[in-house]
Amino acid sequence: MTPKKRLNILLADDGSQHAQAAVELLLELPLPSKSSILILRAFNSGQIPSIPEFERSLERSKSQLVGRGFRVETELKLGSAAQMILEHAEVKKPDLIVLGAKGLRSTMSILLGGVAQQVMEYAPCPVLIVRAPCRGLQKILLATDGSPSSLSAARYLCKFPLPPKVQVHVMHVLPPAEVPLLMEPQFGTWHTIYTMVPTREEGHAAHARETKHGEALLARTCNLLRRNGIDPISKLARGDAATEIMDYVKSEQIDLIVAGSRGLSNLKGLWTGSVTRKLVHYSDCSVLLVKGPGKE
Repeated sequence: MTPKKRLNILLADDGSQHAQAAVELLLELPLPSKSSILILRAFNSGQIPSIPEFERSLERSKSQLVGRGFRVETELKLGSAAQMILEHAEVKKPDLIVLGAKGLRSTMSILLGGVAQQVMEYAPCPVLIVRAPCRGLQKILLATDGSPSSLSAARYLCKFPLPPKVQVHVMHVLPPAEVPLLMEPQFGTWHTIYTMVPTREEGHAAHARETKHGEALLARTCNLLRRNGIDPISKLARGDAATEIMDYVKSEQIDLIVAGSRGLSNLKGLWTGSVTRKLVHYSDCSVLLVKGPGKE
């Protein structure tokens, strides 16, 4: 599905394999003709002798994208990469920021680079964090929890340039079943602790209510996607949200997770929710992070 509106994309390129995977992923997308892509690379004062090499690297990325009919510009700037990206996003207001999950200086044990971490937290627009190697986009998972951010993610996905025959999955994870915790008073104190233990009938009723709510949420989300030409596969699970989603990603070989930046239970001061953070840090596929209304 190709959107009609030309997209304005900021692509961060540091010459790493993850940055190259980001270029390859953009080439997979049916972006509107003459969409604008700015390829930005930052460098520090100690890298000045390497500027000619950086310029050649930028030109290689540009030549790959220009071949698809995109309007591509490059920019090489002295300074912090994260700061450059965020300042550009505030001023130019791109439709999407695309960058690799890790840069050249990240070690093998680090799953998310410092630049990607900062951009994920503070960017005012959707951020696509790409992991190498690029496997194309055959399966996409939209994770939803009913929050405003999740709704924004679903609406953004409806307008996102999806490759032909891509398979879209929609997943909602119910909270894990509550296990009654019995606590004994501490020796030498006068405090008595009482716990409310639900009956079996109450537990079944609560389980049924949660299931019904989850199924209704999935139905609303799937109907939104269908109205925009996407025929999704729905999945309802129960347990720890991040764990269930990552297990599903592995079992279904998902290429891209689409998620809202903040869930229902997160403080308004925290843009990126704990579940989303875990998905970006620990999943082995790319992640598209969408902010909620009004930048939250």
